[in-house]
Amino acid sequence: MRPKSPRRLHDGQISQLVVSSSDGKRIEVIFETGELIEAPNWTPDGKWLVYNGDGRLFRISPDGLNGPIRINTAPVEDLNNDHVISPDGKWLYISANDGHLYRVAIEGGKPERVSNEQDPSRGFRYYLHGISPDGKTLAYVGLEMEGGKVVTRVCTIPAAGGADVVLTDGACPVDGPEYSPDGQWIYFNSEAAAKLPGHAQVFRMRTDGSGLEQITHDERVNWFPHLSPDGKLVSYIAFPSGTLGHPADKDVVIRIMNPDGSGIVDIDRFNGGQGSINVASWAPDSASFAYVRYPRRDE
Repeated sequence: MRPKSPRRLHDGQISQLVVSSSDGKRIEVIFETGELIEAPNWTPDGKWLVYNGDGRLFRISPDGLNGPIRINTAPVEDLNNDHVISPDGKWLYISANDGHLYRVAIEGGKPERVSNEQDPSRGFRYYLHGISPDGKTLAYVGLEMEGGKVVTRVCTIPAAGGADVVLTDGACPVDGPEYSPDGQWIYFNSEAAAKLPGHAQVFRMRTDGSGLEQITHDERVNWFPHLSPDGKLVSYIAFPSGTLGHPADKDVVIRIMNPDGSGIVDIDRFNGGQGSINVASWAPDSASFAYVRYPRRDE
């Protein structure tokens, strides 16, 4: 998720949309722009990458040769950078900066709201991150104000709309919930084990909130775990020690690991963070994944 106020690139800074092989041996910049773009994910047919740009969605072919092409979501156009694609490839589920979740056809169209109205006193906001393998359930972060402080919880809601289900207790910050391909786990980042503020690590739990397990245990601040469609690898972003939240313009590392946290490999290191890999970005064949760098032009 990101703050409500829009972010802009600094003078001389660019966005680079990158596709990497799963082992990091082939890394290619497929699109470069002076505009801020964020959060690429891959359509299930492998034909497109979908990303956020200035509150709107665009698609581009994974080789960068076709696009960018605007995906119309009017009148809901102030979109957050959190969006997911249904497993059948027919729907985009989007977070808007009005705090709600919407469904829109993959080719674009008029969005339909699927989230619920909450008591205004809660300041409740939905931040979407995952969809179940059967396409029936969305995983999101519920953010609200309690006693003057921000509280976040991992929650779910039926993709067609329905009752919200709360899975974590709000005792510590959480973010980025995403289903495993077998539908048995939700992976997310949490400060449940943090001895210092902000020191998030990757965790997983059963889809009913039971069986919590810590997956990473290191000095980096680890966010946004994404499982490959074959269930064999997890990509995630590692911020420097001492980072609070998931800000932009940090010395970040994209890493790959096994689902149990073993076999960690550094794939790429660059200036980035917020927007780099907020959503699931694996190709359907699990051979590649996408992310965004934010270097200066002279780098």
